[in-house]
Amino acid sequence: MLSYKNFKEKSVLLKEGKLSLSDNISYFLSKIHESKNINAFNFVFEENAKKIAKEIETKVKNGKAGKLAGLVVAIKDVLSIKDLPTTCSSNMLRNFKSIYTATVVQRLINEDAIIIGKTNCDEFAMGSSNENSAFGRVLNPVNISHVPGGSSGGSAAAVAADLCDISLGTDTGGSIRQPAAFCGVYGLKPTYGLISRYGLTAFASSFDTIGPFAKNIEDIATVLEVISGKDELDSTSVQVGTNNYLENIFQNTKIKIGIAAEYFGEGIDKEIQNKIRNIINKLKDKGFEFIDISLPHSEYNIATYYILTTAEASSNLARYDGTRYGYRSNNNENLSEMYKSSRSEGFGKEVKRRIMLGTYVLSSGYYDAYYRKAQKVRRLIKNDFDDAFRKVDIILTPTSPFVAFKIGEKTNNPLEMYLSDIFTTSANLAGIPGINIPIGNNSNGLPIGMQLLANQFDESKLLQLSYFIQNNLLL
Repeated sequence: MLSYKNFKEKSVLLKEGKLSLSDNISYFLSKIHESKNINAFNFVFEENAKKIAKEIETKVKNGKAGKLAGLVVAIKDVLSIKDLPTTCSSNMLRNFKSIYTATVVQRLINEDAIIIGKTNCDEFAMGSSNENSAFGRVLNPVNISHVPGGSSGGSAAAVAADLCDISLGTDTGGSIRQPAAFCGVYGLKPTYGLISRYGLTAFASSFDTIGPFAKNIEDIATVLEVISGKDELDSTSVQVGTNNYLENIFQNTKIKIGIAAEYFGEGIDKEIQNKIRNIINKLKDKGFEFIDISLPHSEYNIATYYILTTAEASSNLARYDGTRYGYRSNNNENLSEMYKSSRSEGFGKEVKRRIMLGTYVLSSGYYDAYYRKAQKVRRLIKNDFDDAFRKVDIILTPTSPFVAFKIGEKTNNPLEMYLSDIFTTSANLAGIPGINIPIGNNSNGLPIGMQLLANQFDESKLLQLSYFIQNNLLL
């Protein structure tokens, strides 16, 4: 049992000598070993974590420790760490070791966080259930007969099962928020560009974002302060003023909340609707103003998302050809056959499906009908949010239309699986931040998630309202 409820408490205990970091690491390693059946980790860096813990303990005693001294972090296995495996949970990269460290990971290490391991995920971050991994599926620690969500299912499961303090995942269309909802933890998808993507294996470059999972908002804010900001190695990253996210969550700013009818239609589980309506009523009782808004192009979210992301995936994954790095087939009859066999054998079914879809929408004769049109619709979806945020500060929606489904339930129906992301893809299309808040469980004990969306680079308001809900409505 952990003796602290958030990193701030842990930090105080470490400084006062009431908590041994070495013992804390041993606790997490023991929990990881006991929870092997969940399959949350692809790799655990046991010896290195123990070694770093001792070094940081000395730093703490000497008053020279970093801002995140002793924070134990699990990293999704699509982020590079020098000289360690980065597999993207794919046979294509099963034996690949990184030659440099991702900026986000380096920023954590610079502040004395401890990287305990790499988490399992859907192959190349493509999936909504974490059943598409070459390392085997991840189980939901709340109920192991159910999926943890995807693609960052290992990262969400690791936090939910107390296998680390926080974890990092990636979100291309809901891959942080949806597994956070399924596993009952907080998960933040930041504004596109707020966090450097240098060292992240690309799925869809204009959609991919990196963000944290945690059991409380304070830890989300603390980590966001460290990992956000401009990086000269990523031209799409930006610096937006100061990033005092932790300090800002305690402020009492008046926040207007929008409700879009398009996110509360048919097909949403009744228990999810009731839980969210209950939160809305409580917020109204606390004096929050609610305004009805419209996001009229929401019906095109899924189609637009899957046209554009598969096109980008088809382009990004073209580099895995068996020649330069990664898996190479033994079929060396000629160069063309080697390419074909390497990609056929190295990639899993879902990745191949998305490459083929993407190649199709980019092909001659279909580019204008699909890809170009989807780009125009993406702009319309962004315009909808721009209009909405002129009236409100935050938009409140369900994170998912249903709770975690059973393992194998949707694997034979890709379209039904893709609809898991019906409420999350819009944030990636528009480049805005979103967060999952765990608001309780259904009658079967499965977690229910609620999503908050904010305007670009308005993470402070997002975290502020999340903190208010955490401390006033969920205790």
